Amino acid sequence: MINKSLQGLIESREFISLASCDLKGRPNAAPKFLLKVTGNYLYLVDYIIGRTFSNLRANPRASLSFVDSNTLIGYQINGGVEIISSGAEYEGIIKEVHNKQLDLSIARVIEGVTKGKAHKYFEVAIPEQFVIFKVKMEEVVEMRPSGTLKREKVG
Repeated sequence: MINKSLQGLIESREFISLASCDLKGRPNAAPKFLLKVTGNYLYLVDYIIGRTFSNLRANPRASLSFVDSNTLIGYQINGGVEIISSGAEYEGIIKEVHNKQLDLSIARVIEGVTKGKAHKYFEVAIPEQFVIFKVKMEEVVEMRPSGTLKREKVG
């Protein structure tokens, strides 16, 4: 189980970068909409359903990355991925996706009004067709500005 501090850092993000690789070794990295963190799992929304989806169908391993801009500590999360595109779990997640989409859109509008921030798009539009990547966190790598790495197995 990841610690509460790291969970908070992850949950404070709207998007996280996911890297995948096909069976011929061709890499792909793309931002994905972060839905939630539950236990050792991250749930990401893929509404493009393109290369990342194809790669994960062939090779269900991924690496996620982000940086804490306050501490400049980088994080890499490695693990296996389950694609959820139908069934009971998917049906249960649909409402969560729409609620998160609405919350983010509202936050962007409020930020635009209160801070005078000009966003080209205030609304976060997720098409009706999307899949969920359920990433099982197996390893967390912490990358410090000093160049030191700290690897930790999860779960």
